Amino acid sequence: MAKNENGPLFETRAVKGRFLFRLFAASMAVGIGFICYYRLRLLPVASGKLERWAWIGLFHCELWFSFYWFLTVICRWNPVYRFPHKNRLSLRYEKELPGVDIFVCTADPSAEPPSMVMNTVLSVMAYDYPPEKLNIYLSDDGVSELTFYAMLEASSFSKQWLPFCKKFKVEPRSPEAYFRTAVEPDSHHPLMLKHWLFVKYLFPF
Repeated sequence: MAKNENGPLFETRAVKGRFLFRLFAASMAVGIGFICYYRLRLLPVASGKLERWAWIGLFHCELWFSFYWFLTVICRWNPVYRFPHKNRLSLRYEKELPGVDIFVCTADPSAEPPSMVMNTVLSVMAYDYPPEKLNIYLSDDGVSELTFYAMLEASSFSKQWLPFCKKFKVEPRSPEAYFRTAVEPDSHHPLMLKHWLFVKYLFPF
């Protein structure tokens, strides 16, 4: 555990396919070089003044777009992905994490079904965050009795749903989304199967 606490908070991995991008960038650079050489080598001298200034204007535009392309290539030359270690962040800074207030707003139960609102509330209640530092508020501007009674059902269901999420690390943490996509555990995991069936049976929405 001490090793995890003192380890890096994220891991950096290089993006695959960088060689192909650099090869493409090199071919583009060669092409831009040939364009610049063409513009300078064949600058009209014997033609009229208008033709010469048109040629120079085109050359300046090409230089500007070449400079812009160069800037974009620099930004993409060495792309990387960063993968955070959430468990190490929690172990190292859990006591220093700030309190978080989350407001869930609803107004019209016909436009925003209470089942959808309660699934949202339950999903944020199941956040992987210290529960004593997490506060969730439901603001019902429509003062709907339906939303109120749905909240009572959600409050009762959360006593089973939140421990289930924490114990088995379920994702997603919206009950409706989870039971719609999750596959029923097989008999090789009897404890999870027992809890899964019990929580699904209690699911009121």
